[in-house]
Amino acid sequence: MKTLIKLEEAFLFLLGIYLFSLLPYSWWWFPALILTPDIGMVGYVSGNRIGAVTYNIFHHRGLGVLLYLAGSFFAQPILQLIGIILFSHSAMDRIFGYGLKYKKGFTHTHLGEIGK
Repeated sequence: MKTLIKLEEAFLFLLGIYLFSLLPYSWWWFPALILTPDIGMVGYVSGNRIGAVTYNIFHHRGLGVLLYLAGSFFAQPILQLIGIILFSHSAMDRIFGYGLKYKKGFTHTHLGEIGK
């Protein structure tokens, strides 16, 4: 089952790359921006509760989809780009076993505990 989930996330990551290819940005923007959602980890400076909230905002796939759709509707490529980066980053994280965080601590995710 774990392999199937990772395969599904890999396909979602490839979908993100494909959607990015439809935008009017140079190819190098994708690798340059793919790790930017990790800025959400800064919230952990204020504790586990705030850290989990900020991390989850920047790693929520639904927010990425919403931003992409809003960018499509309003013909705003920058919103589409932000949505694709959030979406693709969350898929990439899930391939490696990093999920949305619980308030218990950084290693406690909806995919299980990191490092076990």
